[in-house]
Amino acid sequence: MTITLLLFYMLAATAVGSALLIVSIKNLVRSLFLFFVTLFAMAGLYVFALADFVAVTQVIVYVGGVLVLMLFAFMLSNRILLSDLQLASKSVFDLPRWQALLIAFAFLGVLLVVVSQIVANEPQWIIQARSSQTIIQPQDNTIHHLGINLMTRYVLPFEVISVFLMMALMGAAHLARKEGKQS
Repeated sequence: MTITLLLFYMLAATAVGSALLIVSIKNLVRSLFLFFVTLFAMAGLYVFALADFVAVTQVIVYVGGVLVLMLFAFMLSNRILLSDLQLASKSVFDLPRWQALLIAFAFLGVLLVVVSQIVANEPQWIIQARSSQTIIQPQDNTIHHLGINLMTRYVLPFEVISVFLMMALMGAAHLARKEGKQS
């Protein structure tokens, strides 16, 4: 077993183990810190998948932004509100363990069927990439190609998405401010 394979299995076990602990632990602070571990392990797995841009984006956006925002929101929130939310969530999403396991195994079955069909009937674009030798290699600089494509071929969709995100942010700020005035 090579060091790369060992590192891959360690990252995969860390991601799966911490994700399972997130949903089983009742303490919200510990769940948030385990979410931090899961996101870092997923970024490491993206590096193994030769998706270095996605890995860097994962660390910057999710770990650096979203998770820190969630931690601050939790620390600045009202304790009574959090306990009310926990009580409400138990009554709405409370499934017996056997039903939750049944749903999880159903999703696992669907995943295994899809994977087996993809292995049996390989998509045409993968066959063409293999025959034309255009498969991504570890020494390829995917961030360079991604940057060139984003700023040339896909500049219009990139800008449209940024405008939509700005409109969503302005709408959220307007709704938050409007709600604050009523109370």
